[in-house]
Amino acid sequence: MAELSNQLMGFTVLAYLVAMVLYAGEYAFGNKSHIGRAAARPARQLVGAGAPVDSVEEPQPVVPKDKRAEWTGRAAVAVNLLALLLHLGTLVTRGVAADRMPWGNMYEYILSATFVGSAVWAGVLLRRPALRHIGLFASLALVVLLGAAGMIAYTPVGPLVPALQSYWFIIHVSTIIIASGVLLIGAVPATMFLIRDGYDQGKRRFPYTLGMSLPDATLLERLTFRLHAFAFPLFTFGALIAGPIWAEASWGRYWNWDPKEVWAFISWVVYAGYLHARATPSVKRTVATWIALLGFATMLMNLFGVNLFFSGLHSYANAGGM
Repeated sequence: MAELSNQLMGFTVLAYLVAMVLYAGEYAFGNKSHIGRAAARPARQLVGAGAPVDSVEEPQPVVPKDKRAEWTGRAAVAVNLLALLLHLGTLVTRGVAADRMPWGNMYEYILSATFVGSAVWAGVLLRRPALRHIGLFASLALVVLLGAAGMIAYTPVGPLVPALQSYWFIIHVSTIIIASGVLLIGAVPATMFLIRDGYDQGKRRFPYTLGMSLPDATLLERLTFRLHAFAFPLFTFGALIAGPIWAEASWGRYWNWDPKEVWAFISWVVYAGYLHARATPSVKRTVATWIALLGFATMLMNLFGVNLFFSGLHSYANAGGM
């Protein structure tokens, strides 16, 4: 089962990579893209002899739907859903091989959090098909994180260390995993909102040139807020309620100033700041969104930086603990 899980992991990454390529095809050649608009643009005609080409007013083309790009986008969604099933198979076989929930180390944590993120993205796709264009960036995030899990965080299947053998293991870690997966996907529309908003304001340098093919900025910003508003209470419960209760039962203190605890608290403060800024009319939506992305950066620091470069009470087995 452990070997099957490893093989399914490889197929999962490959499927997400194929989905990303298909999303990129629709993004680059669909009717919203520069290429799609250029293909539908009528040839310029001179007005009078010797009239300079640049002086001719060119009407904005009405771009017809590109059937091939549409089918490419649908194929991307289909492969994305296949990747989600393979991802689930990877987790299930890993759990069967270990005879426990597959959350015992950094490798398994990344597998689980990215699965939640992928499932959330699938739900967003089903509810808001107009957001399909950002699938390129959602699948890119999944490929990068899963690749990092396989290359730098892989841990062979083994039993839980004694410190994790508690019913609080399921309560604490499951809520953190769900919150982390939602926040992962929440960072995608947050980034795309900043790019689209910059494009709408007339910025034409990279990366704002990507904004032309993105959905409406208001839709992206609203999705960002909803995902963060859903994840924040879960993160609060997992990190600041269930975690300290388990710490008191295991180590005799609710708070130990462990690097993992400190960075979790930093993340909580930043995300609380985002929600407060988002609810304050005088704060620009772009400023609030930058705070949300700062929060995600602190989450990555907690996941990779703390686990790989610090030691503490949360350091378990190879590649660190949660």
